Amino acid sequence: MSQGPPADLEGFIEQYAPRSLYGTATSPFQGHWGGRHSTFQSPEHQAWFEVALAHGMTAPTWPRAYGGGGLDAERGRRWFELLAERRVPLPLVGFGLTMIGPIVLEYGTEAQKVQHLGGILRGEIRWCQGYSEPESGSDLASLSCKATPDGDGWRLDGQKIWTSKADEADWIFCLVRTRTEGRKHAGITFVVFDMATPGITVRPIPLISGSSPFCETFFEDVYVPSEGVIGDVNNGWRVAMSLLGHERDMVGEAVASGGSRPPILTDYRVADHAVRVLGRADDGTLSDPLIRDQVARAEMDEAALRWTIRRVREAGTPGPESSIIKLAGTELNMRRWELALKIEGLGGLGWEGSAFSAEQQALAKQYLRSRGNSIEGGTSEIQRNILATRVLGLPRTGKPGKKP
Repeated sequence: MSQGPPADLEGFIEQYAPRSLYGTATSPFQGHWGGRHSTFQSPEHQAWFEVALAHGMTAPTWPRAYGGGGLDAERGRRWFELLAERRVPLPLVGFGLTMIGPIVLEYGTEAQKVQHLGGILRGEIRWCQGYSEPESGSDLASLSCKATPDGDGWRLDGQKIWTSKADEADWIFCLVRTRTEGRKHAGITFVVFDMATPGITVRPIPLISGSSPFCETFFEDVYVPSEGVIGDVNNGWRVAMSLLGHERDMVGEAVASGGSRPPILTDYRVADHAVRVLGRADDGTLSDPLIRDQVARAEMDEAALRWTIRRVREAGTPGPESSIIKLAGTELNMRRWELALKIEGLGGLGWEGSAFSAEQQALAKQYLRSRGNSIEGGTSEIQRNILATRVLGLPRTGKPGKKP
């Protein structure tokens, strides 16, 4: 159990966050992920993590009984706002905190909460997600990775793909097929298990943008004990959809702020970049009026999205509205890096070689990487369908060629 959250959140940050960390803000995709083999980027970040952990502030809104801070939603939001204002990094990041942890809190048994939550918020276990398969992307319910009963557990056989950081993860949360008859949504089960279990093979997937977090993951006669099932057998779709709400919320917010970036782009802002490259006119405004208009539009879009994220947060548990954050955030991020290349002009063609600066090369790769944001976590097309039917209440049209 933690010592309890600080009464004065702002004072806590001022007292304990090392000044060397100011200006090095992280996102849910970038920072200290924890895990069995993890190391800290600096002694200062380790000290910041340890004092935050002692007060439950690695998971500020989780119940104190499991090591969290026990803050209500409003004070939890304030904590993250204060960190963002000072550009102080999160003590800990990762799918454990943003995805599987909330699911265990909502659907897990008491034994599962005790088993998993402490390891997550202490940064001892790093998690990855096993959803997509080679033949099951947007149509996730068509997945075929099979789990067969075996005594007091299950045997898994199949494949997952685009498994982010599977090569560095300690545990995985995964969707598997436990029944083939009936509706395809009704035969899916949500399971968690150790990535060190025999029968698991992980292969990294290279991307054109350079470094890649993605892997393909193979399961061959992998044993999962019965206590690895979260929720009910054959009712994993409900759990999966709840988790997707948290994931889309996280993805949208993370990429809205620029996504995971290389160190050279940590402090990148489009407006600063435009002034540096294009200069100012005599009246002090950006010299290129067309770029000036696009920069202003991008900054207004970012501000609007920040307020939208805040409204969704205040609504409580993520619902279909999280698709707004995912869609708007990813589209905004793609426009951001496309604008960065426009500002560079011919320099935006830089990929490698001495003719281009390190920043120009990083911008080109960041632009390419941003295209993947419209696919991961559910494509932009899927998000628009969700918003149309579940938020706006528009009718489904059924299959092409058929009347609504």
